Amino acid sequence: VNSYGKNNDDGVDFADLVAELDKIEGEHWFRFMTSHPKDCSEKLLETLSNTKHFCKHIHLPVQSGCDRVLEHMNRHYNIKRYLHLVEYAREKMPEITFSSDIIVGFPSETYPEFLETFELIKKIRYNSLFTFIYSRRSGTKAALMEDVATEAEKSLWLRELIKEQQKICGEENAKLIGKTLTVLVDGIGKEEGTLTSRTEGNVIAIFKGDPSMIGTFKRVKIIKAMNAAISGVIDKN
Repeated sequence: VNSYGKNNDDGVDFADLVAELDKIEGEHWFRFMTSHPKDCSEKLLETLSNTKHFCKHIHLPVQSGCDRVLEHMNRHYNIKRYLHLVEYAREKMPEITFSSDIIVGFPSETYPEFLETFELIKKIRYNSLFTFIYSRRSGTKAALMEDVATEAEKSLWLRELIKEQQKICGEENAKLIGKTLTVLVDGIGKEEGTLTSRTEGNVIAIFKGDPSMIGTFKRVKIIKAMNAAISGVIDKN
């Protein structure tokens, strides 16, 4: 979505659109997906830092931590540029969180190149990842590239990545214990009498409450952290 406006004659880009939408009054949050790193700009990040309705969370799919693989993916950015965007965003919005997409086992990817992706997630510490093993699509250049890893090896790489990401999520979620956060209630929880919600940073928060609360904002004090979610109690102060 952040490619919006690139071909417009009026000079209005996605950052300008964000600024305009933020002027809409009311009690609401905006989120947007998906941002392509090649069109994520310092202007957009600066604009987001000055908004009151846009969540300080960005889904910024990196796909791989290896520049050679990114080039073959035709992604039009490198890891140095990607890290600059993350660092700039955190400078402007210290509370910002990131999620991302990762493809493991792209044709010709080696284990050392996979480890570059592994090290990248340790460095950035995403609050969630969507991970996939590459699947061939006929008609693409990648479908004609030779594999150097077996499917079994790719599956092992994916398990390594997921295990590390779960560890990171657990550690990051633990930092929220004791804090009281604004959440948007969005559904019924798995356990009877519980509701699910999202924090501004897009972390799932679970607490006991009445279904009538769905669609409203609540303040929740966090008392427990898991790898995939946090839980708490409604703040009555």
